[in-house]
Amino acid sequence: MPTPTDIERIAAARENLSVSIYMPTNPIPAHAEENRLRARGLFESALERVGRLAEDEHARQELDERLDALLNDPDFWSHVGRSLAVFATPTGIIEFRLPNELTEYVSVTDRFTITPLLRAVTFPQAAYVLALSQNGARLVEVSADAPAREVPVSELPGSAAEAVGLRSIGGRSAYGRIQGDEGRKVRLTQFARAVDHALRPLLTGSSLPLIIAAAEPLASIYRNLSGYHALAEEVIPGNPDEVSAADLATAARSILDRLHDAERADLQDVFNSRRSSGRALSDLSDLARAASNGAIGVLTVDMDAEVRGTIDDSGALLLQDTEHDVLEELARRVLAGNGRVLAVRAADLPVGVAAAGILRFAI
Repeated sequence: MPTPTDIERIAAARENLSVSIYMPTNPIPAHAEENRLRARGLFESALERVGRLAEDEHARQELDERLDALLNDPDFWSHVGRSLAVFATPTGIIEFRLPNELTEYVSVTDRFTITPLLRAVTFPQAAYVLALSQNGARLVEVSADAPAREVPVSELPGSAAEAVGLRSIGGRSAYGRIQGDEGRKVRLTQFARAVDHALRPLLTGSSLPLIIAAAEPLASIYRNLSGYHALAEEVIPGNPDEVSAADLATAARSILDRLHDAERADLQDVFNSRRSSGRALSDLSDLARAASNGAIGVLTVDMDAEVRGTIDDSGALLLQDTEHDVLEELARRVLAGNGRVLAVRAADLPVGVAAAGILRFAI
């Protein structure tokens, strides 16, 4: 899966004969040869276009060699996702296995096509699950293109009793001051704090949701003391001790779907509330000017739409028959200005528009 840094780098790249290839793939290893044959056809189509555009044969040969090397790597084709994205130039190649199914697409221009790639990371099926009980803690990584796995975490306490240095969390304290339910809650809090401290180095810099899998009162105790910014509100309820990583991932994906639905609804509410004040736009000319001035905080684009045209350095939009897509250029400029770009379906946008932007400030 591409990281935000990967996408920003690909979006900013400029080089003649930039080849973008997207194709659906079957992730079952038995279909590796089928995937390779489909890729061969798309690679040949791309090279035909390169042949018409290349000013020298050497550039075409370099691209041919890079694509051929990928095509003839049997290990690569045995481990693919539901789609593949390939970005190649005469000087380099990079590929990404993607979890969502994309349609075949080939382009050769002076920049890479990024909208299908943005779709893969707009609402990713990825998260961490913290399975927490007084008997211990596990951190499970959930991703869209690989089985769930437990993540090793150094200094993670083995149990609540271990965290507080006692044989049991239910007895009287060493000084006789707390016991019963009061003592148990205090020790669970100490345990939850120790777990939180152990997770902090791993979660620092992450934007993935963290979903708690725990029974009460431990779920609420951990929520109240955790400082992680992406802690999900919804919990996987019950004792997770006997729940497998795969089953935790299944429950987490349902929560992620609801999180993404809520985020889409929130974005629509923000757009509608700001439209009257000029801080939400859907006209492409207005969006082009705003993107060129770094004013767009969040841009949503129709993942299936294409609008041919150009945007000049001042932000002036010109619709014309050209190889360039206005929506792609809007996305590039918003990313360059540290904005967020979401590739969504038409139903998630206001009726009749191909893009919508929420502004940081009115222009």
